[in-house]
Amino acid sequence: MEEAGERSNHCENTSDCEEDRYSDNDFETSKLGTKDYWEEVYQKELETFKDIGDVGEIWFGEESMNRVLGWMETAKIPENAAILDIGTGNGAFLVELAKHGFKNLTGVDYSPASVELARNVLQTEGLTDITVKEVDFLNCDRELKEFDVCIDKGTFDAISLNPNNSKEAKKLYVQALRDALKDDGFFSITSCNWTKEQLLQRFSEGFEFVQELPTPKFQFGGKTGNSVTALIFKRLH
Repeated sequence: MEEAGERSNHCENTSDCEEDRYSDNDFETSKLGTKDYWEEVYQKELETFKDIGDVGEIWFGEESMNRVLGWMETAKIPENAAILDIGTGNGAFLVELAKHGFKNLTGVDYSPASVELARNVLQTEGLTDITVKEVDFLNCDRELKEFDVCIDKGTFDAISLNPNNSKEAKKLYVQALRDALKDDGFFSITSCNWTKEQLLQRFSEGFEFVQELPTPKFQFGGKTGNSVTALIFKRLH
């Protein structure tokens, strides 16, 4: 069975044939790929947080955060490493990173409501030294740079669903990621829309595959698969 909370409500993987599974074909576009959709989502979550203190959905559940944190510990990522949370949402992962001792944290999101929500959540936790910026990662003109680790939990998925030329958006994402990372910097991606093979193809230029993190498996029709893919890459020189 699928682990509770592991698959996000915002996943829209429409690849159900073997040919699609190992290709980089675009999915059908969706409102989940639009800024308006996420601004509405985070505006509601912001209002809820102000009313009752609920931070909202944790993307892919707490297990996804623990998985990446476990890798960071194993990889001996130093506490002063410059870490970027791409598409920070409610800032929940920034909170967990800070609780695990990381001190040089930045979160970005293109939704103003998300940024306000994340700042409110961090302030409530007493974490006032974490940077949260309203930034469109695809069009940041190299504003983001010199990071040791970049983390993505679902942002690339959403970009892939953008109705306005998702193919170009994915190319911009890869370039923005290269610009943001230092040489030999690490990239952690968690996806529910793309398989390991597809992500290896997408990030084949300029990145080296490091490892796959274990995720829940399911069985259907005699075949075994993963509902979520979590990979680590390293930026090449």
